[in-house]
Amino acid sequence: MEKRTLQINEKPILEVKHLVKYFGEREILKDIDFSIHKGDVVSIIGASGSGKSTMLRCINMLEVPTSGQIIYMDKSITDTDKAITLYRTKVGMVFQQFNLFNNMTVLQNCMVGPVKVLKQDKEVARKNALKYLNKVGMAQYINAKPSQLSGGQKQRIAIARALVIEPEVLLFDEPTSALDPQMVGEVLAVMRDLAKEGLTMIIVTHEMAFARDVSTRVVFMADGLIAEDATPNELFNHPKNPRTKEFLARFTNN
Repeated sequence: MEKRTLQINEKPILEVKHLVKYFGEREILKDIDFSIHKGDVVSIIGASGSGKSTMLRCINMLEVPTSGQIIYMDKSITDTDKAITLYRTKVGMVFQQFNLFNNMTVLQNCMVGPVKVLKQDKEVARKNALKYLNKVGMAQYINAKPSQLSGGQKQRIAIARALVIEPEVLLFDEPTSALDPQMVGEVLAVMRDLAKEGLTMIIVTHEMAFARDVSTRVVFMADGLIAEDATPNELFNHPKNPRTKEFLARFTNN
């Protein structure tokens, strides 16, 4: 896909500065620093337990950082908890396990955020929900309950639900890892389309081909650290860190 050209003096939309996270006495994240610009598609790869999902959850403040800062549009989110709900409407998240409301229909799942959080008029929320459900190919299922749907369909609805609040940045926490192999492709196709449209995304993923083909940058994490942060071509074809080379060798040899 065509890569975005960074404009001179363009400010990051999101910055992570000296992020540290402990669970008890165990240090999960160790002084993480990186920034995201508008239109970036950043894939975060690494072995299980490397801190990828914890970092994503800290960015969305689902986990409170032990120290460090999350800065959105030049404002520190970690300094106050008053703006967290509003911040999450700007930095949305798609979860591994969908997190849909099982007692609501597909349409209700996509309307509840705009109506309850953004205080949208119900008819406006309905039109927006239908727009994004159509975008992910799920408009015909508006009256279904999540229990009636496949995993791939549930994840596409979860993406639509995240899109209806029209976030500036969308976080994906291993969005295909809970899916049967035949359903992975339909979810990745939706994400490819969003990338082509210029949506800013941070994606924790084990899908190496997707990370290579769709990302503007790929971040490799190991032991709670960012070991390498580079373009897909540089990281996959010319990795500098021995840990990156070792990790990628497992996939190329499969």
